[in-house]
Amino acid sequence: MHKVKITDHLILLAGALFLIMPVVVAFTTSSHTAADIHSNGLSLSWGDNFTETYEKVLTREGGFTGQITGSRMLMNSLILGLGFAIGKIVLSMLAAYAIVYFRFRFATLAFWLIFTTLLLPLEVRIVPSYQVVSSFGMLNSYSGLIVPLLASATGTFYFRQFFKSVPDELLEASRIDGAGPVKFFIDVLLPLSRTMIAAMFIIMFVYGWNQYLWPMLVTTDESFFTLMRGIKQILQVWVGAQIPDYNEAFALAVLAMVPPVLIVVVFQRWFIKGLTESDK
Repeated sequence: MHKVKITDHLILLAGALFLIMPVVVAFTTSSHTAADIHSNGLSLSWGDNFTETYEKVLTREGGFTGQITGSRMLMNSLILGLGFAIGKIVLSMLAAYAIVYFRFRFATLAFWLIFTTLLLPLEVRIVPSYQVVSSFGMLNSYSGLIVPLLASATGTFYFRQFFKSVPDELLEASRIDGAGPVKFFIDVLLPLSRTMIAAMFIIMFVYGWNQYLWPMLVTTDESFFTLMRGIKQILQVWVGAQIPDYNEAFALAVLAMVPPVLIVVVFQRWFIKGLTESDK
């Protein structure tokens, strides 16, 4: 029995090391100069350029306009991730609430029409989506970055299943107490949905934070660039004898991992409960 437990822990430890080693290598490599990285490649040893690299990444103005900083890109990514997650949760909850608790005709058909949009990812509908955003004058704006991505069949599905598991007695008791649809939603369903909201927030935040294709398409103004675009822009610089700032690219990559990791660490218990809890 003890041998089995030791083997299980060794397997888990090996898996954790396998996943964390690229992050460690990126972090240590970012402390070297770009010339050292270009000459010697990745490194596990600690360099002497750590403070200077991260200070330049966060505070130095750069880019084609010479005005964008890493802090600004970090803020743009944070706005995109939070707006994406919160907007998706709100719309998904309202859609699921309508489908489950409002007995209108074709409710099931409406749900399956929403669910079939999973077959049409962003990459498939990106051209018409761009056309709509452009027609409404939403290019180079936070609304253009966030609003077209808010509809979520996945979120609607999970909240629908969650709401269907809520006992009907709660709805009947609320009606007896004189609660209307809005009051029932706010006072009963929202508190019950906290773990599910936390789970969906983690998934949606990480997905929104890592968006690259859509922000690249709808933003040409550097003041709206995200961290993902910033990393790509640094690596595109290769003019004559000039080499890309590999250390800054690695530093941005490390910074890009920090908020999602913090979100997962803070909400991990709620995340597990939200995906596994069945008794309400």
